[in-house]
Amino acid sequence: MATKYIKKASKTPETDDHKTQAAVQDILNDIAKRKEVAIKELNKKFDKYEGEVIVSKEKIEEAIKKVDQKVKDDVKFAHERIRKFAEHQLKSMNNDFEVELSKGLFAGQRLIPVDTAGCYIPGGRYAHISSAVMAITPAKVAGVKTIICASPPKDKDGANPGIIFAANHCGADVIMNLGGVAAIGSMTHGCFKNPPVDFLVGAGNQYVAEAKRIVYGKVGIDQFAGPTEIAIIADKSADKEIVAVDLVGQLEHGYNSPGWLFTTDKTLADFTMKRVPELINELPELAKGLGQGIKEFKRATKDVQQDLHQAMEEDGATSMPPRKVSDSQPSATDLASHPESEASPAPSKSNQAEG
Repeated sequence: MATKYIKKASKTPETDDHKTQAAVQDILNDIAKRKEVAIKELNKKFDKYEGEVIVSKEKIEEAIKKVDQKVKDDVKFAHERIRKFAEHQLKSMNNDFEVELSKGLFAGQRLIPVDTAGCYIPGGRYAHISSAVMAITPAKVAGVKTIICASPPKDKDGANPGIIFAANHCGADVIMNLGGVAAIGSMTHGCFKNPPVDFLVGAGNQYVAEAKRIVYGKVGIDQFAGPTEIAIIADKSADKEIVAVDLVGQLEHGYNSPGWLFTTDKTLADFTMKRVPELINELPELAKGLGQGIKEFKRATKDVQQDLHQAMEEDGATSMPPRKVSDSQPSATDLASHPESEASPAPSKSNQAEG
């Protein structure tokens, strides 16, 4: 049975890996040459921030006062449990030994913590407070001497107060108002009187991921990460709301996070195309930070319903040509429908498709 694509997302310049790689490499080369000067210029250019990069003790105290008590309690709750697990994990691994394999030939094992670890905490569109807890706490338990935390400036006052609170509470020795490639370059090259890190951890967008890939070898990294993605295979028995929520739960990680729904039920496909944009509009941070972007996205997908009707009515049609979508679109979702029978339900009145 032929596959019918109800919606396809076209490739945009922002998803071109080669362009990303070249741009990141140029920035890292500049940081290697001009260090702090280049980093401050990048902070001003990308985050409109001209304040101090290193968060002082006074600024940490000011940030802590801005954090809601519920957030503080949640951070402390999570930190306590992550710390306990890390402590037990360390005990299970910390089995130093030495054995004489033959006369005069000794072999053994010792686990030694690195001197300096860099923790990147995303904080651009969303404040990833939990990332600070998960990245910094294990390093502290392991005995890392210096833990440097970097997070993008939220406004003229610097990084998100919740992230600053979490980083400080979990044991970061240095907190920087610095994001993106500039943060990775700074921690790699030991800028702002900090020692170069031995190891880098933390999630980020495609530019952060590419920067970590490039500096790997000079420093250690946790993993080679790509964009968050999701694919759901469902039939008519699936809970429609859960399908839509599952898609949005992953796609909100970034505009280039791909998602797919493969279904034999056109009713589910129609519902998902209508429901996903609604769920996106209900995300509070997205509504605040991407108001204009959402409007552009809606305009760009306004005619999808007409295309959907035409595609489903064309006898023997196998696919729809890709449609160009707005760059502000949070993700690229393909909704593919495999009709179970000739008596497929008529299309609903949805007028949008989420990518």
